Amino acid sequence: MDDIDHYKILGLPSGEEGAKFTEKEISKAYRAKALELHPDKRLDDPDAHANFQILKSSYEILKDEKARKLFDDLLRVKREHQRRHLERDSKRQKMVSDLEARERAGFAPDAAAKDRDEEERIARKLKEEIARIRAMHANKGAATASVPKRESRGVGKETVGGAKLGLDKEKVLKVSWEKVGEGYTAQRLRDLFSKFGEVEDVVIKDAKKRGSALVVMTTKDAAVAATQTVMGDLSNPLLVLPLQPVAVTDAPAVQKSDEPDQLNNLIGASYQTFEDSVLQKLQKAAQKRK
Repeated sequence: MDDIDHYKILGLPSGEEGAKFTEKEISKAYRAKALELHPDKRLDDPDAHANFQILKSSYEILKDEKARKLFDDLLRVKREHQRRHLERDSKRQKMVSDLEARERAGFAPDAAAKDRDEEERIARKLKEEIARIRAMHANKGAATASVPKRESRGVGKETVGGAKLGLDKEKVLKVSWEKVGEGYTAQRLRDLFSKFGEVEDVVIKDAKKRGSALVVMTTKDAAVAATQTVMGDLSNPLLVLPLQPVAVTDAPAVQKSDEPDQLNNLIGASYQTFEDSVLQKLQKAAQKRK
């Protein structure tokens, strides 16, 4: 009987609200409930008599002023006990949650340490990329250096590496000819000019109508001698001129050409551009070998 809520037996709200009902309201609630639970109306219910006796007992307790007050106090104590229990459970749950949060924070990685690790990782990747780029450029440079420079026509595999640092223009000859038949190869020019001294290099420029080349001799004397002597084939004569006349007072003068204007055009603006380009390449090649 201790766990029975007499207010609920009569179909009334319990707790603080139940304590406010008057004796008249309680009697009215009992009569309504008694009509509902009377055994004569519940013939099929074996517990009808027991339930009706419980209803009468609850009504007697609530009708008695002293007994009702004691029951209201009991309900109040139970409510306070339940409230304190709920508060303890709430505090306990909060403590457990706080403890779990502290444990998670303790095992969680430090934000500053995480940032440092990320910075170090990115720095390592950057260093690897820089090393890769440098290695790639180094390999390209080595591959370029390992491939010998070829003359324009690619005949005879002549290189421009024979020129010494600080190319002496007085040893360079400008050679031109009309483009008749097969013309002149690098090897043919080397053979013609080697009769007057060692030939360091031969660079040929191809053209549709006429050919031209630069021939580098090892000495100024050889360049002077070849200028005065080399004529080439009669069917396709060579025009040989010094790139820069030898600056010596007793040096033999180079015979002035009386060829027509079409031969003079061989050493015109287009040839000058080609000449400057080749000389630049010869000087760069010589500097790399220093």
